[in-house]
Amino acid sequence: MSRLAPAASVTCGPYAPPTPARELTVVSADGARLHVEVHGPEHAPAVVLSHGWTCSTAFWAAQIRELATDHRVIAYDQRGHGRSPASPACTTQALADDLEAVLAQTLAPGEKALIVGHSMGGMTVMAAATRPRFRDHAAAVLLCSTGSSRLVAEARVVPLGAGRVRTWITGRVLGSRAPLGPVTPVAKSILKYATMGAGSAPHMVEACARIVHACPRTVRHAWAAVLEALDLDHGVRELHTPTAIVHGASDRLTPPVHARALVAALPHCIGLTELAGVGHMTPIEAPDLVTGRIRELVTTYVTPKKATGVQIKEGA
Repeated sequence: MSRLAPAASVTCGPYAPPTPARELTVVSADGARLHVEVHGPEHAPAVVLSHGWTCSTAFWAAQIRELATDHRVIAYDQRGHGRSPASPACTTQALADDLEAVLAQTLAPGEKALIVGHSMGGMTVMAAATRPRFRDHAAAVLLCSTGSSRLVAEARVVPLGAGRVRTWITGRVLGSRAPLGPVTPVAKSILKYATMGAGSAPHMVEACARIVHACPRTVRHAWAAVLEALDLDHGVRELHTPTAIVHGASDRLTPPVHARALVAALPHCIGLTELAGVGHMTPIEAPDLVTGRIRELVTTYVTPKKATGVQIKEGA
């Protein structure tokens, strides 16, 4: 089982994870156990946060801290990440199963929520697009810094021209089994180059580095293979929920070509916000903008749940 280090050692300052109102364990379709946190008032409008590859619930600290004053924010660790134990099933189907399980255990029947996915979390939403439970609960979607296919071929983390050589090297770099080691100045510089905009503040880089370095290398490698072979174009075409996109113009992991492809393919795209100077880690690099977009979407699409006395079901 992977365990997230104490909050103080994972992130710092404004990115230290807030204390949840409650924590629960959700069991997915194949028995995988998922760590889930619920923040904010019980009957407030719901927001569900799905993080990306090598991250954890700590990635959403800035959004949770701001939104939990008047929203019920539900964040969960993807299998193998944070405090969710690793699982031999690393597939897009498993990602969709996990999201459905979280929705089933944290929302009342028919309750609507805004679903927010960053990177692999956005791919989770695409994988779940045809699932009945997802469609029952998703009032709107916000996709942050994500893509549906050709992730390795389009990535620009290796400074070479597009082609087979760059694709091969990128695949080997992203899928490496090598340990990331301690969070050193050199490690932070490498992470910043690969995943963040050049102007990212040191405390943002520090937060990202500590979160990513906490991910076990076996988990990082297993999910890298899934991302390399990813093809969820069909899921995008089936995502009929109103969907907004936020993307960094300086994103090297999922360059803006992915955002534009999503805009073209989504049946109900409600806007693309492209952020100048921002890289892949949009919720950390542009926390106020991402949080503001979440608030706008909740106000427009999510009907506040009436106080009915319904309680969140506790997992095993």
